[in-house]
Parts: sequence; structure tokens; C-alpha cells
Amino acid sequence: MAAAKGVSLNHVSRESSDIKRLAQFYIEIFGFEQIESPKFDFDVIWLKLGPSFYLHLIERDPSTKLPEGPWSASSAVADPKNLPRGHHICFSVSNFDSFVQTLKDKGVNVHERSQPDGKTKQVFFFDPDGNGLEVSGRSAE
Repeated sequence: MAAAKGVSLNHVSRESSDIKRLAQFYIEIFGFEQIESPKFDFDVIWLKLGPSFYLHLIERDPSTKLPEGPWSASSAVADPKNLPRGHHICFSVSNFDSFVQTLKDKGVNVHERSQPDGKTKQVFFFDPDGNGLEVSGRSAE
């Protein structure tokens, strides 16, 4: 039996040197809504999607020596077909084909795949800081 009861996902956090740019990306691409953020000793932006999913964007600690994301935001974003399979957040959409076209129209480099069942479509890409994203959709039968 699990130790925790009534568990639900509260939020995912991303650290960035430009949280305003990153927030704008998630607002434009996924429809997140910016909500009131608590006050900290550093800048934060809270975004909400749907009734209960939050994205917490945190100002990058300038003393941090680690890269900003899987790929450095100061260099060209790597090809999404090389996205490490364990390093991404996945969203589902009901308008997969038009969503992918919107990404392409915005100049986002994408890698599309279909699962062997032929019904599940996937697109992989990166946010402006190089964090891996996947969007999944199912074909109608």
C-alpha cells in the first residue's frame, strides 16, 4: 500500500534565465493562463492549464553551473528526433494535425512519429530553453 493517500500532480517546475519568454511560449502554444504568483526572493511565474495542472517557472539562479535545459538555450536547439526519451513532458490534444501545423507555422522544429498501432500520433519538440516536449493525439477509428 502506498504511503500517500489522495495524491494528485500539483505542478511541474522549469528554471529559466528568461521566465517571461518561456511563459509566453506556453501561453501561445498550449493555452496556459498566467495566474497570481506568490512572492519569493527571486522571480517566478505561475501558469495554469485546465482545472488542476500548474507550471511553475522559476528565475534561474545565476550561480548555477549546470546547463539550463537538456540543450543550452544560448545555442541552437538540437534536432527533436534526438530528444532523450526519458526527458520530456507530454500533453494530449484533440486537434493533433492542426496543432502540429501551428507549430510548423511558428517555426518550431518538430519530429513526428506514429506508434505501431497506427492510431497514436506523436510530435516531439523543444521549448525555448531546450526542455523536451511531446504532444500526443489519437486518430479517429
